[in-house]
Formats: sequence, C-alpha cells, structure tokens
Amino acid sequence: MSEDIITSQNGAVFTITLNHAERGNAVTDAMVVEFTRLIAGASSHAEIVILRGAGADFCVGRVPQPQPAVEPEAFERRKFSDVVFDCYGAIRNVSVPVISVVQGRALGFGCAVAAAADITLASDAAQFQVPEMAHNIMPTMVMSALVDRLPRKAIAYLVYSTAMINAARALELGLASDVVPLAGLEDALDTLCKAMLKAPPIALRSAKEYIRSAPDMSTPGAIEYARNLHATINSSAEIRRK
Repeated sequence: MSEDIITSQNGAVFTITLNHAERGNAVTDAMVVEFTRLIAGASSHAEIVILRGAGADFCVGRVPQPQPAVEPEAFERRKFSDVVFDCYGAIRNVSVPVISVVQGRALGFGCAVAAAADITLASDAAQFQVPEMAHNIMPTMVMSALVDRLPRKAIAYLVYSTAMINAARALELGLASDVVPLAGLEDALDTLCKAMLKAPPIALRSAKEYIRSAPDMSTPGAIEYARNLHATINSSAEIRRK
C-alpha cells in the first residue's frame, strides 16, 4: 500500500490515517477508494475503527479533479460521484463502531467523513465547513453524509452559509460528539476506546446495528426491534462468558 494512507492495529483497535499533512490531507479519488476498502474490511480484524488525519488537520476536502473534455451523460457521471458515496456508505455499514478524531480542519469531504462516523471526537481547535456552494458545487454528496446525523436546519445553515464553525458550535449542532482540549485529545481517545472495549464485541456491533436502523423506524417498530435484539444478544454465549 502507498504512503498516502497509513494503518496501525493495536489489539482490537484499527486506525486509518490520511497521510498528506502538507496539503491538509486532501484526498484524491484513488485515496478515497483505498480509504473505503480499508473501512469496509475492518470488521474482519477489529472491533473499533479510528479515522484520523496526519499533522494539523483532519481532512480539508478533495484534491481538485480534472474536468473531462466532454461532459459525460448523467448516468456515466454517477460513476465519479459513487467513489465518494461508497465511502460514506462504508462508514455507516461496517459492522463495528467508527470514531473520527478531528484535531484541526475538517472541510467538505473531511467534514462529511467526520459527521458520518458513529462518534466524532474533536479538539477545541477543530474547525468544520461545507464550502461547496462557494465553489459553484451543489453539495448533495456532503449533505448525504449529514442527512441522518444533523438536524435539518443545521444542514441548511452549513450548506447555505458556507461558514467555518468551531468545535463548540459543531457540538451544539450535533456534528461533534465531544470536544476536549487539543493537548488532551489522545488521552480522551484512549479513555473512550477502553470504555467501549469493556463490552463484548457482539454488544458493540449490535448497538451500532440498532443506532443505524432504529431511528428510521416507527416508534412501535423500534421498540419491538430493541426487545428482540436485547433478548437475542443478552442470551448469547459471548455475553454470558464476559
């Protein structure tokens, strides 16, 4: 694998790091494809996935793509955007929890990846932005990552204003899960992972399954799903052995 993305395994924790600090970890399409592959395959060897960026920033977006000489038809054009949609889908659909760790800027694609994660741990120096509209780009790719993570008015504000928001504001909007001092970010991440790993793997995975699916159900359906999942998982041999 190239040095564009580096990985490390520490027990049940798998860390994937975008490794272009000199450009704020802006990604190429090839990097997005590899990033997606790593995330999608993580459940075979990890119980937690951590997404990071090297250096001062998380990810400032995508490297500008060359414009085709001839505008492709709409169906053909979908192939280009599917690279990104597939990445957001991998974060949602991998069976283990995903944590984004945002120390600095998370812009565009970076903001979407941070939001799509199950938990977003941000430093007090973190900044978030959806700048697409200022660059004549209709940002439904990013919006698709936000649609089940943020309230409707928060999405509208981020998209229309193109404002850069700080970590405290991101926490208010639901974009961040927790904000800690930059100097304490590693300790906070370590504490979080240790707390999560106290639970059996089957519980970690089942909790993600419920969080992913239940909010889209009717309330009675979500309750029945909880009842059945609770009985199934808590009666499993893996739970009883823990």
